[in-house]
Amino acid sequence: MKISALKHHLNSVTELNFKLPDGSSIPAHFHLTEIGLITKHFVDCGVSIHLDKWASLQIWVANDTDHRLQPEKFLKIIDNSEKIIGTQDLEVEVEYQSDTIGRYGLEFDGVILYLR
Repeated sequence: MKISALKHHLNSVTELNFKLPDGSSIPAHFHLTEIGLITKHFVDCGVSIHLDKWASLQIWVANDTDHRLQPEKFLKIIDNSEKIIGTQDLEVEVEYQSDTIGRYGLEFDGVILYLR
């Protein structure tokens, strides 16, 4: 999912719901701890040079169960990230720690954001 699609979806929901690939939900009291620009500049086995960029969103769950991030606040954080990311419509990757730190793409079904 691109940043523009994520912003569009955030404008269409009243609460944030994330589900993991195993079907479990990320607790509603999660924090969006950072948004970053990730750049990977590399040479592959065929000696071709590549430059990939994407936006990384880090989600973390703390013990403060009264915390609830609203879609409007999530959007504000994304808008503030343009200081680093610029206005590029990059692919979004979500980092979330369960047993290990997983990296996921996003899909949206009209209500829930699925980590894939």
